[in-house]
Amino acid sequence: MTNGKGRDIKPASGKLGVLLPGMGAVATTFVAGVEAARQGIAKPIGSLTQMGTIRLGKRTDDRSPLVKDFVPLAKLEDIEFGGWDVYPDSAYEAAKKAGVLDASHLEPLRGFLEGVKPWPAVFDPQYVKKLNGPNVKKGKSKRDLAEQVSDDIARFKKERNLDRMVMVWCGSTEVYRQAGEVHSSLAAFEKGLDESHPDILPSMIYAYCAIKEGIPYNNGAPNLSGDFPAMVELAKKTGTPISGKDFKTGQTFMKTLLAPGFKARLLGMNGWYSTNILGNRDGEVLDDPESFKSKEVSKLGVLEQILQPQLYPDLYGKIHHVVRINYYPPRGDNKEGWDNIDIFGWMGYPMQIKVDFLCRDSILAAPIVLDLAIFSDLASRCGMSGIQEWLSFYFKSPQTAPGLYPEHDVFIQLMKLKNTLRHLRGEELITHLGLEYYD
Repeated sequence: MTNGKGRDIKPASGKLGVLLPGMGAVATTFVAGVEAARQGIAKPIGSLTQMGTIRLGKRTDDRSPLVKDFVPLAKLEDIEFGGWDVYPDSAYEAAKKAGVLDASHLEPLRGFLEGVKPWPAVFDPQYVKKLNGPNVKKGKSKRDLAEQVSDDIARFKKERNLDRMVMVWCGSTEVYRQAGEVHSSLAAFEKGLDESHPDILPSMIYAYCAIKEGIPYNNGAPNLSGDFPAMVELAKKTGTPISGKDFKTGQTFMKTLLAPGFKARLLGMNGWYSTNILGNRDGEVLDDPESFKSKEVSKLGVLEQILQPQLYPDLYGKIHHVVRINYYPPRGDNKEGWDNIDIFGWMGYPMQIKVDFLCRDSILAAPIVLDLAIFSDLASRCGMSGIQEWLSFYFKSPQTAPGLYPEHDVFIQLMKLKNTLRHLRGEELITHLGLEYYD
């Protein structure tokens, strides 16, 4: 559909299957929240696709429709859920164990959630050392495991009579890996699958299976996953949207809110100390130093890109940026992110800011999963393939084209996202440069 100026967009007709590798706290909170919204039990708070508006034209035009009324998005009623996990618990059992949602919310959804059961997962404890569940695929090679995942996807599509699918990685953080020779090209990666190369991690197998079938892939963890040349090559070949990585939820979200303000006022910074305590499965996994390394790299990159010390050496050239994550079981999913920020102002006088964000990790992540699923489906229907930088708004460590630094400022990210939507519909982009005169 088009208004004559915008991009041709295929209609969002039929059912949309949302594939979820990792059906723990985040995924089950997402699934429960969508079903609660469908039943009128709760509102999808935090979701731009469901509750956000978009300004069109001049401020005097008074045109601010809901995003979902402006672009043709999949409806909540048309979403079907499928996924994999190392534990065989249904979505109801997994949500109950995660402890994110109260019984008053879970029990009305019990019948539906019990029907969402994970398929055996591709998993190896050497890549996530703190987990070891029984619901795991067996195969003679990583190619064999990939074919099993593809079979799951094909069966799900047929059984649910799906028109389209998307995949959102909601699994645990894997051990840190940098791209190597096996990741350098599609041919090298597929050879690595045949040879069960040790640097092909489970998340990469899921990414490969999705992108190969033209299913948009979104990576919610700091894993390398789809962020390497072979997957970008495959995405271009199959015309598939990809985005990542690492959902921007609690502490990093606060950094991308606050740091742009310090930079805008040219306030200097000596240091930013961050510590987190959480007790969910994510906290347990990150208690392993190798998995923490993946998360640490994702978290540490934000300030440097926002503050640009190479351009402002007097203000940000000597920042001490420290990130800690501590596993503390009594806290459960209710993560606490504590920050101490040492800034300085006029004539170098020091000041301090302290932030204590008592957040709910999965409550913040669930609407991100929903928006990524719906927006990446939109991108697919628009013929947008490869890296979707306009979805950087949702990630700690946005995936970008080679040679481009990621944009971390949340306000710039949101402007880019909404301008992309305006572009798709042939509306004028908003730059805030025009002068508006009034009689």
